[in-house]
Amino acid sequence: MCGFGGYFGAVRDGRELLERMTAAIAHRGPDERGLFTTKDAGLGHARLSIVGLGDGQQPMSDAAGELTIAFNGEIFNYVELREQLRAKGHRFRTSSDTEVILHLYEEMGEDCLSVLNGDFAFALWDGRRRRMVLARDRMGVRPLFYTRQDGRFYFGSEVKALLQVPGVSAEIDPLALDQIFTLWAPIAPRTAFRDIFELEPAHLMIVQEGSVSTRPYWSLDYPDRDAPSRHTDERAAAEELRALLTEATRIRMRADVPVGSYLSGGLDSSITSALAAGMAPGGLRTFSVTFDSAEHDESAFQMEMARALGTQHSSVACGEGDIAAVFPDVIRFTERPILRTAPAPLFKLSGLVREAGLKVVLTGEGADEVFAGYDIFKEARVRRFCGRQPGSRIRPHLFRKLYPYLPGLRQQSAEYLASFFGAGGAALDDPLFSHRPRFDGTAATKLFFSGDLRTTLSGYDAAEELVSRLPEAFSRWHPLHQAQYLEARFLLPGYILSSQGDRMAMAHGIEGRFPFLDHQLVEFAAGLPPEMKLKGLVEKHILREATKDLLPPSISRRAKQPYRAPDSHSFVGAGAADYVQAAMGEAQVAAGGLFNPKAVAKLHEKCSTRPASGFRDNAAFVGILSTQLWLQTFTGTSGRRSEAA
Repeated sequence: MCGFGGYFGAVRDGRELLERMTAAIAHRGPDERGLFTTKDAGLGHARLSIVGLGDGQQPMSDAAGELTIAFNGEIFNYVELREQLRAKGHRFRTSSDTEVILHLYEEMGEDCLSVLNGDFAFALWDGRRRRMVLARDRMGVRPLFYTRQDGRFYFGSEVKALLQVPGVSAEIDPLALDQIFTLWAPIAPRTAFRDIFELEPAHLMIVQEGSVSTRPYWSLDYPDRDAPSRHTDERAAAEELRALLTEATRIRMRADVPVGSYLSGGLDSSITSALAAGMAPGGLRTFSVTFDSAEHDESAFQMEMARALGTQHSSVACGEGDIAAVFPDVIRFTERPILRTAPAPLFKLSGLVREAGLKVVLTGEGADEVFAGYDIFKEARVRRFCGRQPGSRIRPHLFRKLYPYLPGLRQQSAEYLASFFGAGGAALDDPLFSHRPRFDGTAATKLFFSGDLRTTLSGYDAAEELVSRLPEAFSRWHPLHQAQYLEARFLLPGYILSSQGDRMAMAHGIEGRFPFLDHQLVEFAAGLPPEMKLKGLVEKHILREATKDLLPPSISRRAKQPYRAPDSHSFVGAGAADYVQAAMGEAQVAAGGLFNPKAVAKLHEKCSTRPASGFRDNAAFVGILSTQLWLQTFTGTSGRRSEAA
């Protein structure tokens, strides 16, 4: 794990620029720095040493000096790939996975991406062909951003690196803001920054003199809904799943430093920790976050699992005021506005891992997307069930079974539940049917947009743009697979793996690894019949069957409780942080020009006098506050236009 920055095109004082770019992302690689420059290109690297501790320095060149790479991430199957390359006559000078990419590229060109099993982003300078090759892993675990300025091409692991380029300024992209306030994240390649873009997951980019070309090298795909499945034997499928997950975990334990594991107390992290515990030679260290609020705390399950596995367990408390204390730092690292405070406790958690002396942790992220674990999948099934008989008074009662952790919903009438979840209100052939209530509910936060911003966005529909990005085969997939695709292709890389994942971990120089996102496991799960994943209203059925011997029954049978954190309540009350009042004040909001100052003032007063219970108010409060902090952090003022510091 590391961070890098670079350019293509003749740049004056290129080494000085690379030093500034790598310094801006030094948190990603606190162990070493390296630079490489030629007449036409430059690469800078900040290293977090995990594999090849003594000989994995970057940027790394081949023996002939014609290929040079700056690499962020890990290639988990590098051991096997290195042996295959040696059998073909390749000679290695280091023990690092980085060198394997150089040899693979020499052997296969850009087709080498097809054999890499890893979480990565890299920039490779091909001196023979005078081109820069950039690529990003299949699921979007590792980030890669780029921009153009004065005819030159610049790129980096975080936008902070690009803001060091003379002439590149930080300005909010209004369409990206609308996407965040509708879909929770920008639709890549768009970012929160105008004219700064993100290379999409599973994409390859080649930059040569006068041309930039981009293409996917892999895609997430599902079988047609009526196609016969090759997985008809559930027991056999569970056994194959167990083998794939075990192997995915085994190769992610490869490191020249100890590997720990996050342990939330839920099914996914418990499975990951259970598998890893048997593979950690010195015993496994596990880490969790606890909350003062009983609504959010899962410490009892965390401790039960830690005792069952015999791990050395550590936790960090996230009490009242803790989220507000770190939230400005959170926005500095997310580099985008967010609608929930959930990244903040994970920021604290990665700090705990760093304090414990570790650099690498496994996480259970990805299982919900891959095996249909989210409530939204069950909710969509019930909504379709109700939609087929919209007059039924019995079917809406099923919604009460979906959210046992939200007692307020259990007290509502069938009519209220049907209306709240939009049962029967959306067209069953709507490609966004599964997510339409979420998107519509989130979009209600845009009531706080300023008149000027509304005028700018007139006629724009973020949800419809999302529809335009769906693959042609989407309409042929089973409804569950359509819903899974929307989560895995957009929200997972756009929010979960970025704002809650890479950016929070790497803020403290911690590498997260995701066994459930091994692409071979993802491809296997995509081919499973929907009923093996969502059986009735039981989520992740096949995963539970495949791993039930690993966990205590209280964990293996536990219903999904999504990870959440206190939202607006974190920023109000007697101990409210001073910056909140300043950022949400009418003068600052007016200066930003993005929100209606008087409407924001009323929202702030409402949340200050009584805890916000509705999703809209919570999301709006956090979204507005994070946007105001984004403006202050990246433009240096509350205004929309300013040169980046």
